[in-house]
Amino acid sequence: MGLFKGKEAEKGAVCVPAMAGSDSSISSRSSDTSSDDDKDAENRGTWNGRMDFLLSCIGFAVGLGNIWRFPYLCYKSGGGAFLVPYVIFLILCGMPLFFMEISYGQFASLSPITVWRMSPLFKGVGYGMVIISGIVCVYYNIIITWTFYYLFMSMRKVLPWSDCDNSWNDERCVINKFADTGNVTLANSTSINGTTLNATVVAAVAANGTTLNSSHLMTASEQFWERNVLEITDGIEDLGSIRWPLFGCLVLAWVVVFLCLCKGVKSSGRVVYVTATFPYMVLVILLIRGVTLPGAMEGIKFYLIPDWQKLLEFKVWGDAAIQIFYSVGMAWGGLITMASYNKFHNNVYRDAIIVPLMNCGTSVFAGLVIFSVLGFMAHETGAEIKDVVTQGPGLTFVVYPEAVAKLPISPLWAVLFFLMLFTIGLDSQFGMFETMTSAFIDEFPHLLKNKKVAFTAFMCFVEFVLGIPCVFQGGIYVLQIMDWYCATFSLMLLSLTECLVIAWVYGVNRFYKDIELMIGFQPSNYWKMLWCFITPATILFIWAFSVSQLEPVTYGSYQYPTWAIVFGWGLGLCSLLPIPIVMVISICREEGTLWERVKKLSQPADNWGPALPEHREAYLATLDGPRRRLPLTMRDDSPIYSPKKSACGGASACVLIPEERNLLSDSVATMTTMSDRSVIGQSTEFTSMLADGHKPPVTTC
Repeated sequence: MGLFKGKEAEKGAVCVPAMAGSDSSISSRSSDTSSDDDKDAENRGTWNGRMDFLLSCIGFAVGLGNIWRFPYLCYKSGGGAFLVPYVIFLILCGMPLFFMEISYGQFASLSPITVWRMSPLFKGVGYGMVIISGIVCVYYNIIITWTFYYLFMSMRKVLPWSDCDNSWNDERCVINKFADTGNVTLANSTSINGTTLNATVVAAVAANGTTLNSSHLMTASEQFWERNVLEITDGIEDLGSIRWPLFGCLVLAWVVVFLCLCKGVKSSGRVVYVTATFPYMVLVILLIRGVTLPGAMEGIKFYLIPDWQKLLEFKVWGDAAIQIFYSVGMAWGGLITMASYNKFHNNVYRDAIIVPLMNCGTSVFAGLVIFSVLGFMAHETGAEIKDVVTQGPGLTFVVYPEAVAKLPISPLWAVLFFLMLFTIGLDSQFGMFETMTSAFIDEFPHLLKNKKVAFTAFMCFVEFVLGIPCVFQGGIYVLQIMDWYCATFSLMLLSLTECLVIAWVYGVNRFYKDIELMIGFQPSNYWKMLWCFITPATILFIWAFSVSQLEPVTYGSYQYPTWAIVFGWGLGLCSLLPIPIVMVISICREEGTLWERVKKLSQPADNWGPALPEHREAYLATLDGPRRRLPLTMRDDSPIYSPKKSACGGASACVLIPEERNLLSDSVATMTTMSDRSVIGQSTEFTSMLADGHKPPVTTC
């Protein structure tokens, strides 16, 4: 087998074969390529500044769950006492996983799929992360769609959910379900999201004067949600017709996402200065207004006063663990993606402390805002606070709007509230959507590298089409299935696999060296102990608790049919199936015994490491054994090495500047000792010339 094939090479070029098993064919370099290390990775880019990354991470981590789930959990689980298990799990699980993900994402400058060059056998984990983000992107934009609808409907002198005089209201509508109507009591009235309310009325007079049983009563805000926004059907068996106003809002939502992300981090990095800070301004304004309302302090006391006996309940600890796991954003792929656009020497250690603490603080602060207004609502309606508290969409689209409607200048507060929800949702959507696009562009650079805008538009269209069933009249039943199954058990198992692979397969000591290379020092051994033992055990605890709480999907009192539950489990498994599938395919493609294949695929690929050459050389210097060399196959996405066609039978030419020749000669010398790559062995004279620093002659292929 000849070393070179084809016609005469370009003058001053040397044809070098690619190493077996690499991800790319042959890498090359033009002699006039700039070596400016701070220059953006070609066609990929970096953040404009450190604050871009920090705000993007905060925006990604701080999601709707901080507004509609944490305050409810805190009240239900002992008030201020709930913060004890919450902070403990933040330290044991949240921060370690956050630190781990942004560290290896920044180190390799690669997104969730391609970053698994660190251990190709487990590349399916990356595919799983992308699948989860893709599914959640579909229904997360539906929530943004609802927010848009409420925002537009808030721009009126009178909020449409503040009275019962609208076309969608019926005889069951009441302005105040908790109003005192004499010596009767309300029992077991079910709210929009299935929360059982114990109120003070059994029967009330409806809007048209008809006496109704309390179980049939609906507030004006409930009827606006069910009969105007959703026009909800009886179940998933009947999706009904499309809701055209929601369809239009869905189109608008995806147009906004496209405009913000069409140029990648260069565009989103500017947008987050508004979307990540605006929610905090609104929360401060709403809190200032909230604490001045009658009954507000009672609501805040109800939220914060600790009930230490609750800490003896296993469920309280389980709820705290689950809330931390989902709120910080581990295993979605978003943290890896955003960190991959960092400068190599960005201090990830500092960021891993700041962002989780900001996320935790935001949750607590949002609870003050929510409960100050709920306290006011309880005061106005004569109900107890526990009777008006709920979580999920029932809080943000029913209870809180109802409370806002009772405020002076209510449209102003409604607009601010829904603008806040919109920006919070948009930030989380940025991270998930960029995870998908960056993952595919990094995995298929030759096809997509220079088509960022077109590919972003294509993915927006695909996600939009997939979301259309959710804007049908029965669409909320579809959304509930996706939310219930797609990001629960699979997310935990992906996170557990990720943690174990980095700590035990890639090696925690090697990972520490990588971090030291970036930030200039090794973190405390405390992190090693967490990554190797405590954090995996914590994830197993969360998983076991989730299994113990397993129930079939429901929406309020509606029970889903068996086929819908099976469909939901199928969605959940979609993100786990790539792990064994990619393992089997990778093993089948390798040569050798089964153990040899597994061992080779568990080790970092030849093109694993930092993107920029000087960082790559520093990384290679930290390695021991045969891998302590510069691989002949350089990364395709390196800004220094870019393919250039030669006359070598269509292969790529590798044009070297003098300072690289010694490194390449070491690589060639190393390769000559390897029998399976002995094709280079006959090039002794060529190697000698490179070692002496001479420019090789033009080679005739």
